[in-house]
Amino acid sequence: MRKTIHAVTAAALVFAAAPAHADAKAKDGKVGLSVYGNGLRVDDVGAHMEGHGTGVRARLITYDPDGYRSVLTGWKDAAPVSAALTKLSTVGWKWTGGKKFAHGTKLCVEFNIVPGEPCAVIHR
Repeated sequence: MRKTIHAVTAAALVFAAAPAHADAKAKDGKVGLSVYGNGLRVDDVGAHMEGHGTGVRARLITYDPDGYRSVLTGWKDAAPVSAALTKLSTVGWKWTGGKKFAHGTKLCVEFNIVPGEPCAVIHR
């Protein structure tokens, strides 16, 4: 039970946010994305997928304002989190000092085993 409480607390910290202009949440099917930052700078990104699985990984991708797609990060293993009947696979990225993006850039997440690509638009 303690492991579950600690895992849920850790997941809540990944998705906790202070008010900022770059904050956004998006959902596409079973995949969710939370972005936290200030202005065009992003400090933290958290993503979750409904359900557990083996080999669940996620990566961040961007679409620049002209629509060109690029891979921002490599694949990162997701951690399974359970709370009561809710089962999620979560993953997070944190950049010290933040990462700057151009105005209008779409920051998206994709998981390797489910469809869906929620995106947050970074803007002033």
